[in-house]
Amino acid sequence: VNWPYEDVRVIVVTDGERILGLGDQGTSGMGIPVGKLSLYTACAGIHPSTTLPITLDVGTNNKKLLNDPLYLGHPHPRITGEEYDDFVDEFIVAVTKRFPKAVIQFEDFANHNAFRLLSKYRNSICTFNDDIQGTASVTVAGILASLRLTGGKLRDHKYLFLGAGEAGIGIADLLVSSMKEEGVSTRKARQTCWFVDSKGLVVASRDDLAEHKLDYAHEHEPMTSFLEAVKELQPTAIIGVSGQPQTFTKEIVEEMARLNEQPLVFALSNPTSKAECTAEQAYSWSDGRAIYASGSPFDPVTMPDGRTLVPGQGNNSYIFPGVGLGVTTVGAKRVTDSMFLAAAKALALQVTEEDLALGRVYPPLTKIRDVSAFIAAAVAQIAYDENLATEPRPYNLLAYIKEQMYQPDYLSFV
Repeated sequence: VNWPYEDVRVIVVTDGERILGLGDQGTSGMGIPVGKLSLYTACAGIHPSTTLPITLDVGTNNKKLLNDPLYLGHPHPRITGEEYDDFVDEFIVAVTKRFPKAVIQFEDFANHNAFRLLSKYRNSICTFNDDIQGTASVTVAGILASLRLTGGKLRDHKYLFLGAGEAGIGIADLLVSSMKEEGVSTRKARQTCWFVDSKGLVVASRDDLAEHKLDYAHEHEPMTSFLEAVKELQPTAIIGVSGQPQTFTKEIVEEMARLNEQPLVFALSNPTSKAECTAEQAYSWSDGRAIYASGSPFDPVTMPDGRTLVPGQGNNSYIFPGVGLGVTTVGAKRVTDSMFLAAAKALALQVTEEDLALGRVYPPLTKIRDVSAFIAAAVAQIAYDENLATEPRPYNLLAYIKEQMYQPDYLSFV
């Protein structure tokens, strides 16, 4: 392996097939692993020399790239099936042998591979999928924080998702896990989560459903539009993970505001141009009553009554750096769903009353290093509880984790 560092602890790998909301970028998606690892360093103090970005060049189906003479990848259609699986297997075997202490983060794989690869490797190596588990954790954290505004518990809400891919199913699965801790059965917890995909409401009578959608295919008559589903199901929360911009329309948000005193409107698709609605739209269409979060940043909004509302950014950078810090600090052998639930709870606890007063269900990103340390301690505690840690437990876990965080020092010359 042509890499100058021996002690790699965090690897982010993509095959470039589903980059943000931009689709198949082939090897041009390399900026995603590089950017994610930069956030590990900036947000959680992971030393940059212990990180490694990787793109698996398995081709691209993007015709524009295939016809571009400057495209850096191999210009052929994507390999699939057994050939693809064998290649990924070869990569996993090689990288875990070369860097046995590394956690491997799968990033921006398409749905048809993401769920399958996570299921295949999660119980044999130290790995997670950020699009499934990281997005779930940060979203559940925002919902948990919002309960301090709306009252009630997770089980008292009904969640309607626009988009039934990695992010949506991951969020629902973690919500179900959290509700089960409240004493709710798996069946009843799943019944609080409904999905609308590109073909309409996900219901049991449909025969075109991918396997990852089946747990949330409830008995109900088919519906083709999201607005129709909102009116019929009367959710308390709508969660956009569709990559389709401006799909939370004025009529939809107004209906949510009619149904709920404080509707949850989470427009999580990235980048900003793909958001289901803007913060200003959500606030103005709900008379300032919506609890809004987005995947990309939006500026504060001043309402006609003089109030300034600050939208929360439900960005994965709140979660994965802290999870990686916790896992690598204690040498965890696996990354488990309970770690992501612990991370969600830890993040929600970092939301102050001052944040909530501004309508923000996440702490300001200026506090991200302290937040990451707090999350890392919660994740490390789960590793010890589940007998997955390989390092001795320190006397003060949080203090020890903070000591491990890399602090870049720059010298000034006069």
